[in-house]
Amino acid sequence: MKLIAPLLCSVAALLPAAAQAEADTRVYEMRVYYAAPGKLDALNKRFRDHTLKLFEKHGITNVGYFVPLDNKEQKLVYFLSYPTRAAREASWKSFVNDPAWKKAQKASEVDGKLVAKVVSVFMQTTDYSPPLKIEKAGPRVFELRTYTATKDNLDDLNARFRNHTVKLFEKHGMTNVVYWNYMADQKNADKMLVYLLAHKDQAAAKASYGAFREDADWVKARTASEEKAGGSLTEKEKGVVSEFLAPTDYSPLR
Repeated sequence: MKLIAPLLCSVAALLPAAAQAEADTRVYEMRVYYAAPGKLDALNKRFRDHTLKLFEKHGITNVGYFVPLDNKEQKLVYFLSYPTRAAREASWKSFVNDPAWKKAQKASEVDGKLVAKVVSVFMQTTDYSPPLKIEKAGPRVFELRTYTATKDNLDDLNARFRNHTVKLFEKHGMTNVVYWNYMADQKNADKMLVYLLAHKDQAAAKASYGAFREDADWVKARTASEEKAGGSLTEKEKGVVSEFLAPTDYSPLR
């Protein structure tokens, strides 16, 4: 019996942290708001003063709120989580019918709507994602990366991240924040990988990527995965999209 406990500890130590942690089964929603012309500051104010508190009141978990560093489209990108999709629908129904929300919305839109367009997608964490820590660990800059896999290659793309990329990112100074795939009922669910990294700043990100791309282990892993797939694991046109984000002053994740 004395030998069993040390043996179990040794086995556990060999498992990835994500495998040791309890699986994250929550539903995540990525929402992108395109502010009406000149309304981004007012939109942020409404979130800061009203929306976050009302989300929390109705059982919605605020994860993170960001604006792109190069925000030509006047976007607000944010992430929420829920226990289930059914819980999400119930929470949003109670939120939009809350008199406090209706009052805040009406007051903020006296001079016109604040949002011109909304894009929403539902996701769940991959089995190799580190546990998402909603914490203020800044100052730092975040990077939202969206990968579109080539036909039938999402599993191979996830395998490359699981077995190689995540560890190599960490090796070269990048912080793996969270990795998601689209939920099965979402458009292009068989293709999409979305993840967040954190860097000290954009210069640090550039240096990290330079070292990562030259790493012999990465070159070997990429070559092997592409030989197996018969080509690139991501689409040629916009198969990898990167956007650097700054957390808002009210974002729980910073």
